[in-house]
Order: sequence, then C-alpha cells, then structure tokens
Amino acid sequence: MEILPKIRGPQDLKSLSTPELEQLAGELRQEIIDTVAENGGHLASNLGIVDLTVALHRVFDSGRDKLIFDVGHQTYAHKLLTGRLNAFRTLRTYGGISGFPCREESEHDVFDTGHSSTAISSALGMARARDIAGEDYNVVAIVGDGALTGGMCYEAMNDAGNFNEENGRATRLIVVLNDNEMSISRNVGAMANHLTKLRSSASWRGTKKAVKRGIERIPFIGLRAAARLEKMKNAVKHFWVHGEFFESLGFRYLGPIDGHDIAMMEHVLSQAKKVTDTPILIHVITCKGRGYERAERKPEKYHGIAPFFLEDGAQKKQPALPGTSSIIGQTLTQMADADARVVAITAAMTSGTGLLPFVSRHRDRFFDVGIAEEHAVTMAAGLARGGMRPYFAVYSTFLQRAYDQILHDICLQGLPVCLLVDHAGLVGSDGKTHHGVFDLAMFSSMPNMQVWEASSNTELAQMLQKSIACEGPLAIRYVKEGIDLSDLCEARAFEPGVWQWLREGEQAVLIAHGRMVRHALLAAGLLHDAGVEVAVINASTLKPLDRQSVCRAFSGGRPVFVIEENVPAGGLGQSIAMACMEEGLPSPRGCMTIGDRFVTHGSVDELLTLCGLMPEQIAQGVRERL
Repeated sequence: MEILPKIRGPQDLKSLSTPELEQLAGELRQEIIDTVAENGGHLASNLGIVDLTVALHRVFDSGRDKLIFDVGHQTYAHKLLTGRLNAFRTLRTYGGISGFPCREESEHDVFDTGHSSTAISSALGMARARDIAGEDYNVVAIVGDGALTGGMCYEAMNDAGNFNEENGRATRLIVVLNDNEMSISRNVGAMANHLTKLRSSASWRGTKKAVKRGIERIPFIGLRAAARLEKMKNAVKHFWVHGEFFESLGFRYLGPIDGHDIAMMEHVLSQAKKVTDTPILIHVITCKGRGYERAERKPEKYHGIAPFFLEDGAQKKQPALPGTSSIIGQTLTQMADADARVVAITAAMTSGTGLLPFVSRHRDRFFDVGIAEEHAVTMAAGLARGGMRPYFAVYSTFLQRAYDQILHDICLQGLPVCLLVDHAGLVGSDGKTHHGVFDLAMFSSMPNMQVWEASSNTELAQMLQKSIACEGPLAIRYVKEGIDLSDLCEARAFEPGVWQWLREGEQAVLIAHGRMVRHALLAAGLLHDAGVEVAVINASTLKPLDRQSVCRAFSGGRPVFVIEENVPAGGLGQSIAMACMEEGLPSPRGCMTIGDRFVTHGSVDELLTLCGLMPEQIAQGVRERL
C-alpha cells in the first residue's frame, strides 16, 4: 500500500516505522522522476536529498522551526512532504507550483531562494531575530557542498561563530552540509558514523568537559596537561572527521554521516537540537541522482533537464536550432585557436554556458572558479591587466551578484573584459529568481561599458568575433534558445555601434533588441496585412546608442515604438527617451516591456503573452496607439 498519498503534512511522518520511511523515500523519488520527466526541472540533486529531507521533517517541526534550503533546487521532496502532492504535477508550469521555495505557496517555505550561498546568512538573521524576540525554535540551513565555493558562506559562518560576551554564547544555529560530490566507503562510513554518534551525544560532551575541568585542577601540571589533552583530541578528531576548519570558525562539527541512513540522521539531528551554546555544522554525504541510474552515472547532465523519456533519457522535444551556448563554445574555441590571449572563465557552469569544447582544446586557458561570480569578475580584470583577453560566460541572473566588481574593477580601469551574458530575457520555468531582465539596467549605469545584444545565432557569432578588437569593457547579451531571422529578412552584418534597419515603413518604426527583433518583424508582417507599413530596427548595440539611427527613426514625424524583453527602468526605451530630450526630438509613442515586476514561471511563450510581447499583441498595441 502506498504511503505518500497519506502524507498531508510533516506531522504524518512521526508515526512511521523505519521500513515505512524507506518505502516513502522510494515513492518520493518515483514521484520526482515522473514529474521531472514530464515537466523538466532539477533531477539529480533532488533525488540525492530525499532521505535527508525525510529525516529533517521527522526531527523538526516545520512551520514552527525554520528550514532554509540554499539555492532552492533541492526542495522537491520538501514540497511533497508539506501538503503539495496534489499540485506537484504542475511543477514549473504556468499557474502551477514553483521549482524553488516560494513563500506565497506554503508556510513551510521560509525564504525565497534562487541564488546559491545565501542560506547561512538568512538563517543567522532569523536565529538572531528569534533571540531578540525571546522566542524558542530551531533554525536550520540546508546547504549543498557547491555553495561552499561561494564566499558568502564563509562570511556568514565567520559571523555566526562570533562569541557574544554579553550572553556567554554564540547564536544557536544548525547548518546541514549536504555533500553530494563525494562517495563514502562502508568501512570509513561505519567508523565515521560511530564517532559522530559518540561525539553528538549530550552525555559525551558533558563527560569531556568534566574530565577537562578535573585535569585543570591538578596543581602545577593541570593546565599544561589539559592543553596537551585538547591538542591530542583535536589531532584525533582531524584525522577521523576533518572538522577542524569549521570548528575554527566557531562551529561544532559532526560528521561525515551517511545521508541515506534515515535513522542515523534522525539521531544526530535530534542531538543537535539540544546544543544551545554554539552553532553546529552537520556534514552529510549523499549520492546525486540516487534512485535513477542514469542520473547517478551522469549527475551533471541530469542537474537541470528538459522533459525526457524515462526509458533512455532522451529529450522529448529537440530544439529546431542549436542553442546559443553551443555558438559561444564553438566560436570562442576557434578564437582561442587563433589568439593565445583568449581565456575563458565560468562560475560552476561549464556545460550550461557551452564551454566544454573550449576545455577540451585549451584546458590551460580555462578557469572554473566555482559559485563565485564576484571573484570571477575581478580575476578577469587581473587577467586583462596582465595582457590576456578574458571571456566570462555567466547567466544574467548570477552576474547581478558582481555589480561592484564590474563597476569598480573593470569599468573604472577600462579593462578589456568581455562578459558573455547568457539567459538574457525571460527564461521560462525557472521563474522569477532566474529571469535575465535586470542586467541591462545594471550595465546602463556604468561608464566605459559597451553592451551588445544578439538577435540571432549568426549575429551572436559575429559579435564574438568582433569583440576581440574591443579595447574596453564589453557585455554581450543573448537568450538561451537559438534564433534564426533568415525567413523574415535579409542578413545584415553586425557592426559595433550601428543599428541594422531590417525593414522599411513610413507609418511607424519599431525598435527592438534580442529575441524581440524577431517578434517585431512578425508584428510588422501582421501590420502589413492590416495596411500599416512599419520599419523595424535591430538595436544590436544598446550602449552606446546609435544616435544617427535614433534621429532617422523620428524623421518625418513617424511614431516610434520600443519593444524589449526587459524591465522599463534602465532599458533601451528609457535611453532613447533621454536621447530624444537631448536632441530635441519627440518622445517614443510607446515602450513595450515586461513591466516593473517579478515575472512568474511558465513556458517562455506563456510569459511573453503575460507581458504582452507576442507578435500579435505587439501589432495590436501599435494599431491602438497610431
């Protein structure tokens, strides 16, 4: 008999036996596999954390206790155990539940998280708020080992371990480190589990303190012997559990623990709840992709995946065109073949940004810095200062974290660093934390920065090839999906700083960039059928503006419409409006954007429809304003 359908909330886990918990874990994995195969999503990491999630909800009172998942793409089992089974098949679909923690969805989602390395900081803040308010509940940050490549984790741990002289103790906080990149052998695991169980018990901690106090009281030799005992204890502890680093930050370290042994995890988590005088880090070893052999063998492939067939893992819907990341990988590799200065950088996204071909050919000029975008940008600045031509390929949403480094370390010095801004625009089912609709506003405020945006695969390759001649900071933006304009207009060669007039028309002008260029061309075709002739401009250089094209667009009194997959503030429309004021030109008749909001999740077309940016909606909007 199935157990999962009977779980309406975490409280229903409390009465289950160990065999029933193991059965439940299997059912959770199957539900996750079936749903991700249909909707796409993050598979390998969610399969690996199932048993740990069950143990967490058995020990802690979710809703009262605060469970904060770092990044958030490991929360599928958490959603299933907190009353969202019936809605789970809507995961990542328009109108359905989010693939990340979402406070609007459930009281069990404590903090909206989409970027890595933030959980310890937010958990520490909640723990301190609890203490100030005189309340009593547990705060637990669940952090993946990948998050520890981000410096924010260490800033938070350094602060959390800071001893408070007034109340005599540090903030009570539990950090669970879900280490899913390491294997743990049976022998080492058994010894580690034994030592962890011993060290986590309250009675052992009390005995250790009593023995130390007793030795210290022995005349003449007490303090020296106690210090020697402490040194010996630390050496043994380091040999077996390697926790000295975390303890040097003020954390008590427990582990490593087999993250698929629910009973052991329950024991350790229960003991951790009793510790009130120091923050604790519990090191848990899990296996990514557990329960689906293909994901276990190739966890990177099944990290974030489109809908697929369970039988062979093949993607259900193959894209008609190569994605833009493949264009980046091929073109950048060719550039590196010809120029020894070309260097590629990624922040833990080698495959996602298309750099695998570069790695295979130029490993000595490739750097994966981990989830450390700020470091990546400043290191790129150092490479440029040393005579290299660095290219940092990064998703738009993650690059936002490096605002100061881009401004201060690259733009201020005018260094030739090229930022390859992947996933610009709406990204679909990852939703509000991942849409690349804010970086243009960031770049627009930065002196010395040039910004280009590709409207097609062909133009993206041309931009990359032209970028090597750029002597200052440059950002090249592009959407994830491949785009072809050859069916709508004749090809125009990309020239930095010069917009491409793709279609002529005397009644209005549509200025667009990126994916919206194709939508503007399709809208122009619809308007032509309705007897309205409009010109279409590809604003391929967003900064600096092509002022000559701006003046030409407004010539003859034609109304001008700006169409962009971007927030309005800091976008192209605002830049054009400012230029019009300076040139004494009329303002644009309309600026169609996503609006001043965070856009939900769904397919890209559904979200563009929500924002009024599909070709039919653009054509209708122009006709209403003419």
